[in-house]
Amino acid sequence: MKKELGKIESAKFGLGGYQGVQFGVWFCIKSEGGSACNGIGVWTGEITESTQWTEKDRGKTLEEIMRYVMDLLEKANVDNFNDLVGVPVEATIDGNSLKEWRILTEVV
Repeated sequence: MKKELGKIESAKFGLGGYQGVQFGVWFCIKSEGGSACNGIGVWTGEITESTQWTEKDRGKTLEEIMRYVMDLLEKANVDNFNDLVGVPVEATIDGNSLKEWRILTEVV
């Protein structure tokens, strides 16, 4: 694993994730080694008896997503989600995977 400096290349709030059936936030980070993306989402489909989570679980994840976005906006010192693009970050890369990233509050 290695840490690289970079910037938020894109920020998406809405439908995305695997096959576009999740609601959440997705980010692509551009660093010295290239671009990598990750995000947090919750399945938008119907919850049935065979589903391994409940509507309560979905609500909890939606709350976590909103709190995550609130925290990012505060750390980046912006008041609009779209203004996260271009914010400097430190990314932890493992091979070709973006494991985690954080806003460089020391620079913002």
